[in-house]
Amino acid sequence: MSAAIDIGTLVTRSPDIGHGRPVITGTGTSVRRVVVLYKQGANAEEIARRMSHLSLAQIYAALAYYHANRDEIEVDLAEEDAEYHKLAGLHSKRV
Repeated sequence: MSAAIDIGTLVTRSPDIGHGRPVITGTGTSVRRVVVLYKQGANAEEIARRMSHLSLAQIYAALAYYHANRDEIEVDLAEEDAEYHKLAGLHSKRV
């Protein structure tokens, strides 16, 4: 039997990885990246198939983090979207 995993250790933050955003421990994959797929309609099993370097437990940990900290992640996603549109607007003015 394998050792039990403390689920609180599956998502971490470090200023050195992902600009301090929550990431799945040991992977560099952000919770935000998992959430984007989830919000596009993918369930945990589908996300695990697409991101084969992650276990199903890691996917569920990321989704649990999102649901427990929805406002934080939604603000981060909105800021990223706004930055994308700003840069796209600057690029389209040059063309």
